[in-house]
Amino acid sequence: MLTFIWTIQIISAILLIVLILLHSPKGDGIAGMGGASHVFASQKSAEKGLNKLTGIIAAIFIICTFLLGYGIVK
Repeated sequence: MLTFIWTIQIISAILLIVLILLHSPKGDGIAGMGGASHVFASQKSAEKGLNKLTGIIAAIFIICTFLLGYGIVK
C-alpha cells in the first residue's frame, strides 16, 4: 500500500508541474501601464477546465502528502 501511495504522489507531482506550466500568465505586464489590462482579462473555457483539473490534482497530492507524512499508511 505504501508503494502505491508513493507512486500516486510522484505522478501527481509531475502532473502538477506540467499543469501549472500550461497556465497562461495572469500578470498585467506592459498592458497594465496603459490601463488596457481589462481587455485581456477574459477566461476561456479551456482555462476553466485547466484550473479545475489543477485543483483536483493538487488535492490528490496534498492527501497523499498527509497520508505519507503522518504514517497513516503502513
